[in-house]
Amino acid sequence: MLTRVLDELDTALLTLVQQDARLTNKELAARLHVAQSTCLERIRRLTKRGILRGEHADVDLKQIGRGTQAMVAVQLRPPDRAVIESFQGFVANLPEVLSYFVMAGGDDFLLHVAVADNDQLSAFILDRLTQRREIVHVRTSVIFSHVRRTVVLPLEGAASS
Repeated sequence: MLTRVLDELDTALLTLVQQDARLTNKELAARLHVAQSTCLERIRRLTKRGILRGEHADVDLKQIGRGTQAMVAVQLRPPDRAVIESFQGFVANLPEVLSYFVMAGGDDFLLHVAVADNDQLSAFILDRLTQRREIVHVRTSVIFSHVRRTVVLPLEGAASS
């Protein structure tokens, strides 16, 4: 079911909290020139609607010894629910995996991994992934640079659910 789109105040709040989730309600209200009670109610509503889902720290992967990133596309066989769910449970517990996507099309999974170096990446692929019998193909693309959009807002004319 579609509900109303975000208004100007909701959008401004989303922008500010995505830029710095540590801002207090008092600071948010002051920056937006609204009452603290209004700001707090809007934040609560955005959270209740599931639009705001938490606060996250941005970690420099190189600083923690994970300077090599890659996207790893994986094809599984047979492509049935049990195999997909089993593999999803497996990758969810791999410390090298930052995030993963379950996909339709030629690949079943796309894994975003971060490791120390190419040797660790090779070991991850050869010793962890390809040991799984359901994997029929793995394609690895090393990431030279990763830029992540830190503020995401609804597209023009889009309704939120």
